[in-house]
Amino acid sequence: MTHIITIDTGTTNTRVTLWQDHQVLAHEACEVGVRDTAITGNREKLQNGVRNTINKALASAQVDAEQIDLVIGSGMISSNVGLFELPHVLAPAGLQQLARGMVSVTIPEVFSKPIWFVPGVRNVVENIGLHNCEAMDMMRGEEVEVMSVIDQLGITGPAMMVMPGSHSKFVCIDDKNRITGCVTTLAGELMYVITHNTILAQSLDSQFATSINQEMLLAGAQSAQTIGLGRTCFNVRTLDQFTIYERNDRANFLLGAILGADLLTLKNSTAIKMMPGTPVIVCGKPIMKEALAILINNDDYFSGKITVVSDETQAHLAGQGAILVASARGLIK
Repeated sequence: MTHIITIDTGTTNTRVTLWQDHQVLAHEACEVGVRDTAITGNREKLQNGVRNTINKALASAQVDAEQIDLVIGSGMISSNVGLFELPHVLAPAGLQQLARGMVSVTIPEVFSKPIWFVPGVRNVVENIGLHNCEAMDMMRGEEVEVMSVIDQLGITGPAMMVMPGSHSKFVCIDDKNRITGCVTTLAGELMYVITHNTILAQSLDSQFATSINQEMLLAGAQSAQTIGLGRTCFNVRTLDQFTIYERNDRANFLLGAILGADLLTLKNSTAIKMMPGTPVIVCGKPIMKEALAILINNDDYFSGKITVVSDETQAHLAGQGAILVASARGLIK
């Protein structure tokens, strides 16, 4: 019987999963992330948050710390504001490259046993300046999620993984199932700021779209790609003041505008190589992944198969992917 703890730390949250022979025994989360280190200038809050969340998961499953065979950390936990800074591995990077890049560190303030950290992946761009900075991008956390999706869905690349969220990621996979590059946008953060902290807050009741309205979604995307994101956003207020469209309709228009701008990134970014016929796999937050799949499906540029990953499949992507990487390293019998 093998007991494994996986730690997935992001900017604002940490998720800890306790596994027994590839089955989830317990899952706990806390609102502590690397943002806290960036704000306070020290790791104490992050260390305490991770330790307490691990202890909660152990207590929930009635498992003793001594019974744990392996601890794996992925995500922003390996950044310069995480628990231990680990350099990105360079693309192209698949399971083997990620496995070779893993490093074991004991942090007594967090857990008594060593934590194996999974590295992030970055694009290869030399002598970065204004002329080529758009080609540069990096990830910490998405790489293990990508490996899990590839494994669970039996994917053989080339493919494009589309992962909308606070920071939307577009990840390019080659025919050897290696990550060859990625590109990031601030889609979710833009959505949050515009919905809560601008003049549009009143027009949207400070709420996101609660269900998809395809007509409004497509109209917002078309508008953003024609007259720009700033003007399209202001039109949400016009729709509120002078038309009969309801709050959820207006929220869909805004969602379409922001994700429509993301489609321009997907088509034109020099950080990835998107071809019209490349299969697209969409996973991420429920409404956002559904919306992006509709926009891609309705855009003549894209002719490849579109797969939307189910909520059930993506429930524990980070942990499953981290375990796959650890297995490739030979850490799991």
